[in-house]
Amino acid sequence: MVLLQEGELSQQALGRVLGIDKSNVARLCARMAGVGHIQQRTSDQDLRSRRVALTEKGMRLAQEVQAASQARFAAVLAEIPIESQATVLTALGQLVAAMDRVPAVPPSPRRSS
Repeated sequence: MVLLQEGELSQQALGRVLGIDKSNVARLCARMAGVGHIQQRTSDQDLRSRRVALTEKGMRLAQEVQAASQARFAAVLAEIPIESQATVLTALGQLVAAMDRVPAVPPSPRRSS
């Protein structure tokens, strides 16, 4: 979903957003490229960096997943009493904002010398 929203990203930026380390990002990208969902290329600015973007196939799948997710969220919200929905949505917004402020991957502890 990140690539659908953001477009092409470096593997490093993708890892930051997803909260996973570079080796896991590399494995994830290799698997996704292997099934044709993303394309990878070397960055024009930094030859050590890899850029990733959705392929047409990946874009279709991401759009299908996003639509299904939105439908599911709407169905769940419909099960909450109408008078409570605004409160629930406000609380969810606060939760998302808090998650954005907290690093997904905690910094590595520094080794003392």
